Amino acid sequence: MPARPRSAIRAALGLVTATALTLLPALSASAHDGDRDRMREVAEQSAAGTSVPFATSPNVELVKTVPKPGAISGVFSPSAPYFYVSSLESIDVYDVSDPLSPTLTGTLPQAIFENEAMNYGERRNANGKVVARFVLVGVDLTQASSDDISHSNPTGASEVIVVDVTDPTNPYIRGRAPALTSTHTVACVNVRNCSTAYSAGSRPGFYSIFDLDSLSKPREVDARPGVDGKQAFPSPASGPGGPLVAGHKWNFDNAGYGFHTGGAGTAVFDVSRPRHPELVTTTGEAGVAPGWNDFIHHNSARPNARAFEPYSPPSVRNGNVALITEEDYENTDCATAGSFQTWKVTTLSGRPSAVRPLDRINPVTEGGGGISPPRNAFCSAHWFDYHPSGIVALATYAGGLRLIDVRDPKNLEQYGFATFGASEVWDAYWAPKRNSRGEAIGKSNIVYTVDLVRGLDVYSVRLPGQKGAASTTPLSGPSYDAGIDGTAALVIGAGIAAVVLLRRRVAHLERPVSPA
Repeated sequence: MPARPRSAIRAALGLVTATALTLLPALSASAHDGDRDRMREVAEQSAAGTSVPFATSPNVELVKTVPKPGAISGVFSPSAPYFYVSSLESIDVYDVSDPLSPTLTGTLPQAIFENEAMNYGERRNANGKVVARFVLVGVDLTQASSDDISHSNPTGASEVIVVDVTDPTNPYIRGRAPALTSTHTVACVNVRNCSTAYSAGSRPGFYSIFDLDSLSKPREVDARPGVDGKQAFPSPASGPGGPLVAGHKWNFDNAGYGFHTGGAGTAVFDVSRPRHPELVTTTGEAGVAPGWNDFIHHNSARPNARAFEPYSPPSVRNGNVALITEEDYENTDCATAGSFQTWKVTTLSGRPSAVRPLDRINPVTEGGGGISPPRNAFCSAHWFDYHPSGIVALATYAGGLRLIDVRDPKNLEQYGFATFGASEVWDAYWAPKRNSRGEAIGKSNIVYTVDLVRGLDVYSVRLPGQKGAASTTPLSGPSYDAGIDGTAALVIGAGIAAVVLLRRRVAHLERPVSPA
């Protein structure tokens, strides 16, 4: 793939942005009055020169901001010092050799919605050397790129796209495949040598598996080859039986298990044979109980999975605690709008309903601190990342970055926070520690957040047992110059409107039908 000059990238970004902006009138007309008001407020606050108040807890320091309005998701490479960001208008590659100062290295112009959880994968040769790096893009509502204009997807048909990022200066679309089920998220089973990936899934209780043996020609796997037509794979997490009949995210631990979160709770599968997964257990009735799941189980993690011992006392160190986000994005009461939760994995022997609730926290109200979210704001718990110190970095939309102490999984507490007056934090990630070859060898005390309004924020956190953070940036202040121009503010408005429209549409289509 020939390299694109910067002038060509700028021109392509302009076309892609213009395409995205054409969605705004229709999307705004589809939103409720409160949503339109909120979009207008965010756009106005994000205009150039606006002073935006911010506040952090004493153990969190803002180090740097990289403006990128419309940013939605990101992911670190474990084998090289790069961070990849998906926004409404592009996929960007950042060199993070200095994790406190990410530097833009390459850009793929692309209008995409939503790609809420861009996932990474790589391929290795027989000697273990990385020969290809790529990110997986899930299409929800629309996709178009000047890099592959003949295969644009304006209708939102479910599709997975493979973007090759082996050359960090020149990301390009390498392959794509349609899917029978929702590709709201797509995840590699084995990131370090990815040949199989799973989709979010959708009604009536199914998900897709993708064969990535050929990155140029990915294909969906047939779950039942002896039956006419291609068949998807079943999962109870996709419903029915919960608030939504839809799956959301696959998270894979290091012991050969996949946790599938969705509208009907969480299901655990043995994925030691990735194209022949076997259901092990679920969250059962507790996974659809009020308070524990008012909308959807969003994503999960099971740290230290290899240390698991059945029926042992719950401890993250023991590998028997599942961390789960329950998202309730449209609920603007921050006291009830989607919590961060811990669940005990009692056994993986095949016993039903073996994943049981321990504790939950709504950190914006229970933890407190920071700037109160504005009227009509989203403040649900969202994406998170676990640190071996026992601290979770959690995104809470307008509630900002929240740090949760999970060392006692039966007594969750807020450990710290960072908030802004105009902000929608979608994702939070602990930056890896790296060796001299750029390979990840653990996690640092640096947090990246991806913010729909602000872009990429870099924080330094004083973790338990540490005496200081990595910068001298003030811990709080009266204002921060966002430095976002008017066009970018419109892109933000289009993005927020698209979120509202798509998720309302999903909620309407996927909520169970009540009997007459």
